[in-house]
Amino acid sequence: MKILAIIPARGGSKGVPRKNIKLLAGKPLLEYTSAVTLKSSLLSKVVISTDDDEIISVAKKLGLEIPFKRPKDLATDSSSSLSVILHALEHFESKNIYFDAVCLLQVTSPFRTVEFLDKAIQEFIKSDADSLISVQEVPHEYNPHWSFELDENKNLKIATGETEISSRRQDLPKAYHRDGSIYITKSSILKEQNSLFGKKIAHIVSPKEFYVNIDTMDDWKKAEELVKHLKL
Repeated sequence: MKILAIIPARGGSKGVPRKNIKLLAGKPLLEYTSAVTLKSSLLSKVVISTDDDEIISVAKKLGLEIPFKRPKDLATDSSSSLSVILHALEHFESKNIYFDAVCLLQVTSPFRTVEFLDKAIQEFIKSDADSLISVQEVPHEYNPHWSFELDENKNLKIATGETEISSRRQDLPKAYHRDGSIYITKSSILKEQNSLFGKKIAHIVSPKEFYVNIDTMDDWKKAEELVKHLKL
């Protein structure tokens, strides 16, 4: 299977300014993702999608391929990951280069390992799912079967639609939330359904010990603490 890995890294981050190349333990944040991605033997091509000249310069030093400079209209706060992926696919397809799937690897999840990445790719191929995402288990106190939303009269109703709430934690089904580390999607799903997920979604559970999704300075501080204890 031909898989294109895309590392999205725009220049205009707000919560942590210039976070994609901000130094974490002496290395640009981008380097944590690029180093792992370039080590994988299961990815056919690894590219970065960025609109920023300084990020391009850092990416070149890290050995990443920069096949294009991302248009400014795809590098705004409201730009979706899907639009960034489709832009990359269109670029390669205009050169008669086609991929069976795309693996999106966000810089803001820096502590995945190549072993974990390769396991995710293998699971995706084996599953024949439309997509695979990395997830974390939802703590029982936040389980959707114990969560509520408001009805039309502003009264609480169980968010998952049941009429009776489960009284025992042990009876709750496991629930998961996407953690932002890995997204793998078939190209056909991306293009034909305009979806990052499709209908059949496989998953892989990320190790809790290296979970962080950097969006705020508090997240950055957490990453600074984590990196002290991880062998990277």
